Amino acid sequence: MEDRIFDLLMYSVPAIITGGLAYFFFRDHMQNEDKRRRYLLHKDSQKEALPIRLQAYERLSLFLERITPSKLLIRVTPNSSNKEDYERLLIMSIEQEFDHNLSQQIYMSDQCWNIIIAAKNTTIQLIRKAGLSEKVTSADKLREVVLTEMMEQESPSNTALSFIKKEVGDLLNP
Repeated sequence: MEDRIFDLLMYSVPAIITGGLAYFFFRDHMQNEDKRRRYLLHKDSQKEALPIRLQAYERLSLFLERITPSKLLIRVTPNSSNKEDYERLLIMSIEQEFDHNLSQQIYMSDQCWNIIIAAKNTTIQLIRKAGLSEKVTSADKLREVVLTEMMEQESPSNTALSFIKKEVGDLLNP
């Protein structure tokens, strides 16, 4: 009887060891295959998403170009000589342009989006600050003061554009 138990163990132990090894190898193989499939799926989705992301960066670059004070003042002309009306018109133009591109934020990093918002807000503050100046008495004078200030400092849009270019470069050359 002991011989039979011993013989049974002699045949069972190698089979159990072989079965255990096969299980672990099969499990590792399945995990690797799953990771490979996920990687290929991610790679394919990235390939499809890249043009959409680049388009979002393009649209926001265009937004930043359009709100650059020198270009904004040329594009948006005053309806009257009233500086307050012109100030509101400029700010409304910036806000409308921003609202039109609001959905693009989902395609870029939070840091990039925050820099774009900061550029927009800084441009608005620049216009408001110029409007508060005592030497500004008309819409034309407001244009002149804003342009003069922009000659003395870099446009907030240019800073944001530089960041967008860097982020797109990182996106294209990981």
